[in-house]
Amino acid sequence: MAFRLSTAAVRPLRPSTLLRPSAQQLRWLATPVYPVTSNLNGSKGPTAMVFLNMGGPSTVDEVGDFLSRLFADADLIPLGRLQNYIGPLISKRRTPKIQAQYAAIGGGSPIRKWSELQCSEMCKILDEISPETAPHKPYVAFRYANPLTETMYRQLLADGFGNGKGGRAVAFTQYPQYSCSTTGSSLNELWKWRQRLEGKAGPLDDGSDGTIKWSVIDRWPVHPGLVEAFAQNIEAKLLEYPEERRDKVVLLFSAHSLPMSVVNRGDPYPAEVGATVHAVMQRLKHVNPYRLCWQSQVGPQPWLGPQTQSSVEEYIAKGQKDLVLIPIAFTSDHIETLYELDEEVIGESGHKDTVKRVESLNGNPVFINALADLAKTHLASGIATSAQMGLRCPGCKSDRCHESKKFFAAQELA
Repeated sequence: MAFRLSTAAVRPLRPSTLLRPSAQQLRWLATPVYPVTSNLNGSKGPTAMVFLNMGGPSTVDEVGDFLSRLFADADLIPLGRLQNYIGPLISKRRTPKIQAQYAAIGGGSPIRKWSELQCSEMCKILDEISPETAPHKPYVAFRYANPLTETMYRQLLADGFGNGKGGRAVAFTQYPQYSCSTTGSSLNELWKWRQRLEGKAGPLDDGSDGTIKWSVIDRWPVHPGLVEAFAQNIEAKLLEYPEERRDKVVLLFSAHSLPMSVVNRGDPYPAEVGATVHAVMQRLKHVNPYRLCWQSQVGPQPWLGPQTQSSVEEYIAKGQKDLVLIPIAFTSDHIETLYELDEEVIGESGHKDTVKRVESLNGNPVFINALADLAKTHLASGIATSAQMGLRCPGCKSDRCHESKKFFAAQELA
């Protein structure tokens, strides 16, 4: 990594003060490679900030591969012993329908655009408020779409992290509420590629192995900045209703559902989503009535309910037509907001004038500042993961989950 220094700031170094490359480093490259964290300004940086998310196909042609990866993931959609057989059949059958949905929202998901913008803008703020860990380099790792976790990890190595040079990276989940099906799956995938690409690194002369040191921001359901961003968007949408009806508008918080088999295993997601909803309603002073409902059920097995679309239909049937939908578990627009909520739930309600959706967080400056605050606090804490992340679900039987959690919790940060 190159750093620009004024000539006045640079003092000649005595030969004895120069870092000596190890024999292993000399074998890797023709010229000596010094640690990526070496910085004459005293910073511990650079720091890689890696946003984790499900992702989405950027073009209609990517839908098939996206669905194939999604239905192959037993952490997200458990299909039992026949996962490798049933998953491809389901994804192949659903591909034409899902392609049509992505075509209807512009030909692809905007989640990559928003994720890259959010991460980049957050890093700019971090460079100012956390100079001791600067510069902060933005990366995005999607579970089922490009850029995949493997691609991101190889880019880290190409950019000078790891490979005997060390360096610090933060896996920052963009699911505010933790689930084994989402954040857990992304961390399992990150751990898998870390083991494949860096797992055989041997000790260097200083006793370290020169690999990337990881830490994890694994959940943030009630961060004040997240709560404030949601609350402001809700307040803005309520202003679109006549003042005499405004306080009676029903707020319907909508989150991605989970199979009941995952819920009954002890997954913390429903409780953490509920915590976000409660915090937002406290900020709004509980003026409006509200409910939490769940969307995006796939397949015949039981899923967490009530479903968002049926909730809207039933409230309208009861005469309650002023409804505001809040995608409370999503940090940007994608098919679940732009198609499922906007086109299916609202579009098919017959009351598009009174059933509305709040804006997604996307490039909201309140939200991006919240991300920066979360990251700064985490970087300053010296803690690898939250205490909660180390606790497995009561019904967890996954060896991969156990090994992944153990690896991240054991990271020693300088």
